[in-house]
Amino acid sequence: MVMKVLVTGAAGFIGFHTANQLLARGDEVVGLDNFNDYYDVSLKEARSALLDPYKKFRMVRLNLEDREAIEKLFKAEKFDKVVHLAAQAGVRYSIENPHSYISSNIVGTLHILEGCRHHGVEHLVYASSSSVYGANTTMPFSIHQNVDHPLALYGATKKANELMAHTYSNLYDLPTTGLRFFTVYGPYGRPDMALFMFTRNIIEGKPIDVFNYGNHRRDFTYVDDIVEGVVRTMDHTAKPNEKWDAAQPDPGTSRAPYRLYNIGNQQPVELMRYIEVIEDCIGRKAEKNLLPMQPGDVPDTYADTEDLAKDVGYQPSTPIETGVRRFVDWYLDYYKIDLRKRA
Repeated sequence: MVMKVLVTGAAGFIGFHTANQLLARGDEVVGLDNFNDYYDVSLKEARSALLDPYKKFRMVRLNLEDREAIEKLFKAEKFDKVVHLAAQAGVRYSIENPHSYISSNIVGTLHILEGCRHHGVEHLVYASSSSVYGANTTMPFSIHQNVDHPLALYGATKKANELMAHTYSNLYDLPTTGLRFFTVYGPYGRPDMALFMFTRNIIEGKPIDVFNYGNHRRDFTYVDDIVEGVVRTMDHTAKPNEKWDAAQPDPGTSRAPYRLYNIGNQQPVELMRYIEVIEDCIGRKAEKNLLPMQPGDVPDTYADTEDLAKDVGYQPSTPIETGVRRFVDWYLDYYKIDLRKRA
């Protein structure tokens, strides 16, 4: 059945790929984005331009914080489902610019929840983050663990989004599902992410900053695998856990129609290995500037995705060698770079 879906952050990295897949299968998509200048706006415009040819797509340029405009949008469009991916991203940026995270991630999400509540949305799927695990060290990270110790405001706002969603599921019977993303990468990725910065600097012959002296491990997850999980989750409306026990509360489920899932690759990769793969794809070694760990960062991430696999059949299949190659090929094509001329 064809659905009408609101995708917030549709000019962003994951939002663009999600909107593209929904459109490709025949759904009607309204994209929402404010095209802010947190990073190169031309990249957001390029993503949006690839969606424009679809007859069942239109982009709405709005700020999530604009309460009246969001209310009007929901009232006019009558969405079946909402995929809320818009947010102020970045762990380190949240240390320098905390107010933007409260405005976008807290206030903006409230407006989306209110829109869903008042206009009969069947299911809200929203972006959380592996950052909510914060000081946790038990690996792999599980949605059944307590996550009360975030290490940066970005993670705290994502944890707050999960709590806000639960209250709406409980009070208004609104099905909500939060997806904790683990280090997403791929074509049209964000310029503030490691893969983009490493690729650019290696090509330009500049050193790369390698934090924690390269001792990080990350559950790098290719964007196509992420989007497959997002769409499958959207189609699988959250339901109450009838076995939920208030005496032993499970953080990942509820007696309300509320679910949380990790969405990662389940194969953490050492950062130095990741850099080696980038070097192999470019055909050039990186000059590494080894630095201590940054404030708010965590040494390792590793997703337990068993619940998502069991409930929606999620099975990531892209090895980093393939995913990084696709990104580097995209980067060279997008920026019109001929490596032979830079040899």
